[in-house]
Amino acid sequence: MSAHCMLTGARPGFGNRVSHSHRRTSRRFDPNIQSRRYWLPGESRHVRLRLSARAVKTVDAIGVEAAVARIRARGVRV
Repeated sequence: MSAHCMLTGARPGFGNRVSHSHRRTSRRFDPNIQSRRYWLPGESRHVRLRLSARAVKTVDAIGVEAAVARIRARGVRV
């Protein structure tokens, strides 16, 4: 499974681990992806969305219908 958010498009960032001796090795900063199931009243069905923690708050603020519309506008199939 890819670690990206369906709503915001948040994807992993990349950087370096720096040890005590300052040797650098590659590392990955993953977004906080959560799987949430929402009732979509317009289509009378549940949808399962993989969202970042920030996007879960966005869905709470704008509503699931508007959030699904934004996801579909990005070209993601729901």
